[in-house]
Amino acid sequence: MKKLNLYVVRHGQTYFNIYNKLQGWSNSPLTQKGLDGAVATGQRLADVHFERAYCSDTTRAMDTAKLILAENKQHSPKEAITVMNFREEFYGYFEGNDMGQAWYLAGAPHGLPTFKDIVNKYSIGKAKDYLKEADPFHQAENNEEYWQRVDQGFQIILQDSALQDGDNVLLISHGNTLLSLMERYGGGQYDLTVRPKNGSLTRLTLSEDGGIDVVSYNQ
Repeated sequence: MKKLNLYVVRHGQTYFNIYNKLQGWSNSPLTQKGLDGAVATGQRLADVHFERAYCSDTTRAMDTAKLILAENKQHSPKEAITVMNFREEFYGYFEGNDMGQAWYLAGAPHGLPTFKDIVNKYSIGKAKDYLKEADPFHQAENNEEYWQRVDQGFQIILQDSALQDGDNVLLISHGNTLLSLMERYGGGQYDLTVRPKNGSLTRLTLSEDGGIDVVSYNQ
């Protein structure tokens, strides 16, 4: 059974990250710290040969991928393949809103006024469901819709005919997506109320049957 080594990097810091705004399918530019951080991550990974590189089609992910790959010394691809399935959770009406306010509106009707409260009592998946309920347009993704999209993205990687057993794949991802992956596959080892660092590295093993094993997280 084919297994792939995924090097999953959260994109560099953006202005919305500084302003504490929800940033799903919306986008803001990388800050200078975000640019520098992406270069530093690229230097960490400079001696890893990647057979393929993937990222979401948001500019923050694409710019991060380009900077990381520019530092690579092992004849890896110079460009990442963009796949919309790897976008962050879609926050619907709450895109660009203050994070604390958005999660208050989602959780307070259930007696859980913060994201941390929702996660501690239930799960990140429940937080997605609550946000869709609170969205007056009901366009935010619930947990089922989110995973249907992301799982299709992993199938795109697995079905890439250029990838063989043991190959390394770079994937530029997003904060809530990494938390969601840890909730689903991390075996309860990680604090899901703390967001992974911009530019951090998480290593996963992706198996041909779609299974995912966590090797390391947020390093």
